[in-house]
Amino acid sequence: MGVLFGRRWATLAGLGTGFGRERDGVAGSTRTRKSSGGEGGDIRRLVIVESPTKARKIASYLGSNFVVESSRGHIRDLPRGAADVPVKFKGQAWARLGVDVDHDFEPLYVVSADKKSLVTELKEALKDVDELYLATDGDREGEAIAWHLLETLKPKVPVRRMVFHEITESAIQAAAANPRDLDQDLVDAQETRRILDRLYGYEVSPVLWKKVMPKLSAGRVQSVATRLVVERERERMKFVSASYWDISAQMDAGADAAPRQFGARLVAVDGTRLATGRDFGSDGKLTGKADVVVLDEAQARAIAAGLENAPVKVSSVEEKPYTRKPYPPFMTSTLQQEAGRKLRFSADRTMRTAQKLYENGYITYMRTDSTTLSETAINAARTQATDLYGAQYVSDKPRQYTRKVKNAQEAHEAIRPAGEVFRTPGQVAAELDSDEFKLYEMIWQRTIASQMADARGNTTSIRIQGRAGTGQDVTFAASGRTITFAGFLKAYVETVDAEAGGESDDAESRLPLLVKDQDLTIAELSADGHTTSPPSRYTEPSLIKTMEELGIGRPSTYSSIISTIQDRGYVWKKGAALVPSWVAFAVVGLLEQHFGRLVDYDFTAALEDELDGIAAGRQGRTNWLSGFYFGGSVGPDGSIGRSGGLKKLVGTGVEDIDPRAVNSIPLFSDDEGRTVVVRVGRFGPYLEREVDEAAQRANLPDDLAPDELTSEIAEKLFSTPQEGRSLGTDPVSGNEIVAKEGRFGPYVTEVLPEPAENGTAKSKAKAPKPRTGSLFKSMALDTITIDDALKLLSLPRVVGKDPETGAEITAQNGRYGPYLKKGTDSRSLTDEAQIFTVTLEEALKIYSEPKKRGRAAAAPPLREMGNDPVSGKPMVIKEGRFGPYVTDGEANASLRKTDSVESITDERAAELLAEKRAKGPVKKKAPAKKPAAAKKPAAKKAPAKTKS
Repeated sequence: MGVLFGRRWATLAGLGTGFGRERDGVAGSTRTRKSSGGEGGDIRRLVIVESPTKARKIASYLGSNFVVESSRGHIRDLPRGAADVPVKFKGQAWARLGVDVDHDFEPLYVVSADKKSLVTELKEALKDVDELYLATDGDREGEAIAWHLLETLKPKVPVRRMVFHEITESAIQAAAANPRDLDQDLVDAQETRRILDRLYGYEVSPVLWKKVMPKLSAGRVQSVATRLVVERERERMKFVSASYWDISAQMDAGADAAPRQFGARLVAVDGTRLATGRDFGSDGKLTGKADVVVLDEAQARAIAAGLENAPVKVSSVEEKPYTRKPYPPFMTSTLQQEAGRKLRFSADRTMRTAQKLYENGYITYMRTDSTTLSETAINAARTQATDLYGAQYVSDKPRQYTRKVKNAQEAHEAIRPAGEVFRTPGQVAAELDSDEFKLYEMIWQRTIASQMADARGNTTSIRIQGRAGTGQDVTFAASGRTITFAGFLKAYVETVDAEAGGESDDAESRLPLLVKDQDLTIAELSADGHTTSPPSRYTEPSLIKTMEELGIGRPSTYSSIISTIQDRGYVWKKGAALVPSWVAFAVVGLLEQHFGRLVDYDFTAALEDELDGIAAGRQGRTNWLSGFYFGGSVGPDGSIGRSGGLKKLVGTGVEDIDPRAVNSIPLFSDDEGRTVVVRVGRFGPYLEREVDEAAQRANLPDDLAPDELTSEIAEKLFSTPQEGRSLGTDPVSGNEIVAKEGRFGPYVTEVLPEPAENGTAKSKAKAPKPRTGSLFKSMALDTITIDDALKLLSLPRVVGKDPETGAEITAQNGRYGPYLKKGTDSRSLTDEAQIFTVTLEEALKIYSEPKKRGRAAAAPPLREMGNDPVSGKPMVIKEGRFGPYVTDGEANASLRKTDSVESITDERAAELLAEKRAKGPVKKKAPAKKPAAAKKPAAKKAPAKTKS
């Protein structure tokens, strides 16, 4: 390993690089040598970026006197483990941390083995150039990578920092012509975060190993994010549902009304408001402030019966205009949230896709806290919106969004399409894969919409009164919304979170024109029962939104944090919802009870403020780290620093923590008053209660969410014998066959004879393993028979051999369902029963067909239409890669935003196909021919291509 201590000023002050210095009369001075984007002079420059993709793209925009190389991310870091610590430091007390806490928190950086050859190549490349340009990303992490490169390469030539926020020719050439100095405050801030996270993880994680289970990890932000998910699950577990009833009605306004009928709901009886879900607390009881009447089923049905043929009339009509302003352009957090809602992308998938779009020059830098747009971008968006939708749909004045989130990093521009003129999704479709296209289209739409006019409309609230046959006065309410001018909604509508519910901004509900005292008739009545629901689980978008609102972590790290808490087993997904594991309950409980400040939301947010103070130069790195670790006057009252520091907090009282108490999560009492708990053990969580002074235990299925573990389910699990339900004996082997509930679901297995007691450990290790088989979805533990079990244990079933290749074909059951396997080629079967019935002939037929990707069969058309007047062939609407489209088998045309599958006419479909034919086929760029590689020394790189 290459070893370097973090003495950051050594390079700047002592190595004579000229970084950030304008030196007259010195060889290699940047003042006397001029160059701009590859024009003029014979100065050769080495440009270093983070990724090969970025390097290739940038090289195409610079002249032949630029050599562009990639560092492939970070080239050095703190030691990952004891093996990485150099021999001369292994005896040091701080070596395990990789940070010398007693000497100004000096970090020990090592160049990883897989980067040593790269460092050698970069040093060789430096020998042939006159200047070094560090062109890593313009945020904290990018600044730190640039500094690490400077410290490791120790260049003897002038060094400058080249920064840009989009990869276009003009942006790259402008950045090359206007380099800046290294921002030392940003480097300090990033290094402080790295050291802080190392101190936190290495001090706290060992406590979890001792008290919960080995190999767990704690993190400054990951532990707080896990706590959020656990707290939401606790709320769901404690939640007591309440029931209430109301009445829905269809009102008839008469033959002349449009629409004639509309929906209304009972809201008051005898002047007292009817209870709705928001009037109940989490305990299932009415809140103290609620002055409402709660109807039960009998009362609701009695009122409904009493309203049959009862006259009702309009008591009030209130109409108000409303205006909806456009959404701001995307920043990192809102892009992750909306991609999660609209595209069903995870935060990690969103950021990986955005990274590719940025590096290939399609969008601006995707890690940003800013919603501002440059003047060039505003003009591009306004021009394109005018061209596409007309001048009336563009705002009178340019819109500038200045919203900044708490703990914002650097003020980059918002995420938008790159360039001075935005390319439409249609223009880039042939160049992008599916994920890239979907994300680019969303970014493009949002950017265009941000410069468009407000949406305008009207909201209407109607009250309808009558008297039931029971003598009670009743009030119904109806509300409507109409959009009179779509404005920005023509271009973009934000998606509503599926878990939280709500109505989208373009949703309309029309009411007829009504006046006060107008008579109505009741066309239909229905007494409806409702129950309150617990708070929705977090999804990735909603967790990101909450973390951002609380000021926890940085938006640029949210995707990695969410991935980490899933990879570490603290959180798993059920659909889109994030569900905490029982291990997460134990870890969060330990941290809350014994190290509360480490997972306190306010203190964690305050920590971000302090770190931002270092980035702004208001706070010294060493003094702050010393105060945080050893204790000192850093942070607000009650903070970790003012409470004695992290070392004292974690080092005292650990031995007094009771592991059994930490790993016991009380649930409820059973019918006999016995407490049922979940124990987190070394081999996973399990249920436990005390019966006759002995512990009764039961396995917990891995896919059972904590809030779904009811007393009824617990009793069922307790009633399942740990040793399994005996099904009978295998007539061939004579072994007992049992059905069991396991961590990964129900299964059957055979009970093998105990090995001889005098056997060696080696012979016992070679003893045969029992056969096992997971139950099919159609089977249940309490009903499975010995015949079913023997069939499961017989799998995989040999179907036969391929007559052409001689390869054996087997039928088996897997994680994703039943399938055939021939060598490495697998094909899905339609159902589980087919595993035992599929013949060799049928299997060969399946293998003779082209292998299907994704769904087993092509989806049927969404709608069939008439014949196209040009081709004479029938037109159909299909669901495609980029949404619904119309096709006649010869031409395909995407439906526009204003077209709907249900209402599009034959004429409109034919019009879209005609437009598509008029445009002609999409011209794809021919791949550039690669010149023959010239022989050259291995250590030297070819210069970048000259831009013609």
